[in-house]
Amino acid sequence: MLVTQLGQAVVVHAGQVLHSLAAGTADEPKTINTDGILTFLATKIAPILLAILGIIFIGRAGKGEVSRVLTSSAIAIIGLVFVAGAVSLLFLGDTLVKLAFK
Repeated sequence: MLVTQLGQAVVVHAGQVLHSLAAGTADEPKTINTDGILTFLATKIAPILLAILGIIFIGRAGKGEVSRVLTSSAIAIIGLVFVAGAVSLLFLGDTLVKLAFK
């Protein structure tokens, strides 16, 4: 059920992106709504992935594999820190480029 809803959301969003790209005239440069894509990923995909990780961790902990759960949790947290660092570097890099080439 969850996978079906995710698939439907991806298809609908992809259709909207293609429609918005096709709606422009030939003289206008085509732009991609990156804010919309990031919002979609943050509001639709990330919670589903975190829920799947949670279910896997709870299942492993129920089987007595607590050390594996702790290791996997630590790896997941480190991965989230890397992603947050990459996003902050993206914004910091944008600011540095604007300062350098102003």
